[in-house]
Amino acid sequence: MIKRKLSEKLIQSCFKGKVIILLGARQVGKTTLLKELVKEINSPYTWFNADEADILEAFTSAVTSTQLIHLIGTDSKLVIIDEAQQIPDIGKKLKLIYDNRPDIQLIVTGSSAFDLQDQTSEPLTGRKRTFHLYPISYLETENLTSALEAKRLLDTRLMFGFYPDVVNNPGKEKELLIEIAQSYLYKDVLRLDGIRKPSHLEKLLKALAFQVGSEVSYNELAQIIGNIDTATVEKYLDLLEKAFVIFKLPAFNRNLRNEIKKGKKYYFFDNGIRNVLINNFTLPEMRVDKGALWENFLISERLKANTYAGRFVNSYFWRTHDQAEIDYLEETDGILHAFELKWQDKKVRFPASFLQSYPNHQTNVVSRSNFEGFVR
Repeated sequence: MIKRKLSEKLIQSCFKGKVIILLGARQVGKTTLLKELVKEINSPYTWFNADEADILEAFTSAVTSTQLIHLIGTDSKLVIIDEAQQIPDIGKKLKLIYDNRPDIQLIVTGSSAFDLQDQTSEPLTGRKRTFHLYPISYLETENLTSALEAKRLLDTRLMFGFYPDVVNNPGKEKELLIEIAQSYLYKDVLRLDGIRKPSHLEKLLKALAFQVGSEVSYNELAQIIGNIDTATVEKYLDLLEKAFVIFKLPAFNRNLRNEIKKGKKYYFFDNGIRNVLINNFTLPEMRVDKGALWENFLISERLKANTYAGRFVNSYFWRTHDQAEIDYLEETDGILHAFELKWQDKKVRFPASFLQSYPNHQTNVVSRSNFEGFVR
C-alpha cells in the first residue's frame, strides 16, 4: 500500500462543513485512497459508484431533496459518490443534499473536470473544497521504500511512469500501460457530444508526445492529424487537459518586445502514457528523446509537489523570437525562479536579456545529480 500525500489532508478536511471533491484521471488511485480514508474515519458510510448503470439511473431520476435524501439513506455519516461526473445536474443535487443533510460528509470523485468541476462551481460556491490526485509522485515512492531505492528505479519510472498498477506490478508495466491507454484514457472525453473520431484524439496525443518540450502550433497539429481545423484541435486539447491526460505550460512575457507572447507547451501527467503512445520503452540513456523524457518527468513531478504542498505558483516557459530560452519559470511573490532542466551536469549560461530585464530572479540548473530537491 503506497501512502498518498493527500491522505492526511483529506482526513483533516472531513466534517468541516464542506463537500469534498476529489479530481484525478482514471486509474490514479482515487477509489483506493478513499477506501483507506473510510477505514481511518471509522464512521457509518454509504458508497455509490456512478459507473454502475443502476446507481447512475437512481441518481438521474432523483430530482428533489426528498428523493435524494431517501436515496442516500439516513444512517450514514459519510457518503461517497464515485465518478460523479456522469450524473446529470450533479452540482444542484449535491447542493440539495448538503442543504438538507448538513450533518453528513459528502465526498465525490471525478475523472473529468469538464463535468464535475464545471457543474459544481456555481451551486457549491462556498460549500466545497477541491483536491487533485495525480499518478504516484516520486516523493511517494521515496516514502514507500527509501531515497536510495527510488533513485535506483529512476530509469524504470522514466520509461513506465507512476500509475499505481504499473508501480505495483513490476514486469507487467507495458501491458498495463497499454490497457490504461486503450480502456481508460479517453473514456470521459469520448462520451461527450461532438467527439466523433477517436483516431483524431490518438493522432493528436501522439503528435504531442513527439513534441514534448517544444512549442506547439495548433495549425501544425491540424496539418499532422489531417481533416481537422485548428478550432477543433484547440477544443480537443482543452478536453484532454480537463481529463487530466495533459497539461499546458504558457509562455511568460512582461518586458521584452521580442518575447513570445502566446506560446504554449504541453506535457503529460505521466511519462508512461507518453511512451506508450509512441511505443518506445527503450532505456533513457539510449534514447534520442531523453531530454524531452527528462523534462516531462521533472515538470510533471514539480506540479505534483507544488499541489500537494499547497504552494501557489505561476508556472511558465520563456523564449524570445531570437531563440533565447529558459525551460521552466515559477513566479512566487514577485520573484522569478528560473530553471534549466538538463539530463547531465553542465554549466549553463542564462540569457542576458532575461537577467537584465527581470532583476528579481533566482537561477537553478536541475540535473540527475540534484533533481530530488526540485521534485520534492
